[in-house]
Amino acid sequence: MDFLNALVAILNYVVVPASAYGAQLALGALGVTLIYGILRFSNFAHGDTMAFGTAITIIVTWGLQSLGVSFGPLPTALIALPFGIAATAALVLATDRMVYAYYRKVRAAPVILVMVSVGVMFVMNGVTRFLIGVDEIRFADGARFAISAAEFKAATGLAEPLAIRSTQLLTLAIAALVVWALFWFLNHTRTGKSMRAFSDNEDLALLSGINPNRVVAVTWILAAALATTAGVLYGLDKSFKAFNYFQLLLPIFAAAIVGGLGNPLGAIAGGFIIAFSEVGVTYAWKKVATYLIPGFESEGLLQLLSTEYKFAVSFAILIIVLLFKPTGIFKGKSV
Repeated sequence: MDFLNALVAILNYVVVPASAYGAQLALGALGVTLIYGILRFSNFAHGDTMAFGTAITIIVTWGLQSLGVSFGPLPTALIALPFGIAATAALVLATDRMVYAYYRKVRAAPVILVMVSVGVMFVMNGVTRFLIGVDEIRFADGARFAISAAEFKAATGLAEPLAIRSTQLLTLAIAALVVWALFWFLNHTRTGKSMRAFSDNEDLALLSGINPNRVVAVTWILAAALATTAGVLYGLDKSFKAFNYFQLLLPIFAAAIVGGLGNPLGAIAGGFIIAFSEVGVTYAWKKVATYLIPGFESEGLLQLLSTEYKFAVSFAILIIVLLFKPTGIFKGKSV
């Protein structure tokens, strides 16, 4: 029985939250890796792109709720999500035309584009804060729990409860659907194959008659869709605050680089590696040890790092990968 309680505790506090968080990081890292693989620069504005898309989705959600529109047990934000994606796509396409297009035309070094993206990041951050403010916002409605702690304890008779929020299951389901749709698009459509060819060899792709402007536009639209979806799922699962998305940039880039920057499969794997590392290192394992080891007593929480230092885990993993395997697990483009 104690073993089952320990297993439930690990599921409740590590596996379930890390899986949802990993799916959110994976979607964010997919956007980063698409831009790096096709447009060949690291987009430091990606976190604030997520924040902008989520802010627009929240504003539309409020509008729908004021009209009495709901989505039953599901969050109303899912109805507003397409509007957030459309607004974000329009913003990044306008930014590309006004800013990035010039640097591509003059064939600026990637480091120049990185610095330009830092400037764009600050502008997007300011726009997002102007639109929705700086306060923490909770916008999840509908059914709160798929499995409640009380229901689980009543059904199993275990001392340890298991609570799974609806937003956690929703995150995993939507992330799986989005990843499937993205891979289908890249592998089975003419535009997707053109993007892959452009990523592999730009000059050969241009000689083959591929329209570079179309590839660039579709890349930005896909990145906007991935960023907005990841941002909304993260906000539903936790809460929305513009600055939090700036902080998410580190684990997202760590996920992309660990998996192999420029490799979509690597971005997905990296997202879950970073998420489970952050949650596992910052979880207090005292309760699990008490269940598994008879008579065990400890004054400490058996916590390697406090939750305030969870981003240090991402940073440490990022440094180790850059030092020993800069192409990542799935051998993406060298960083």
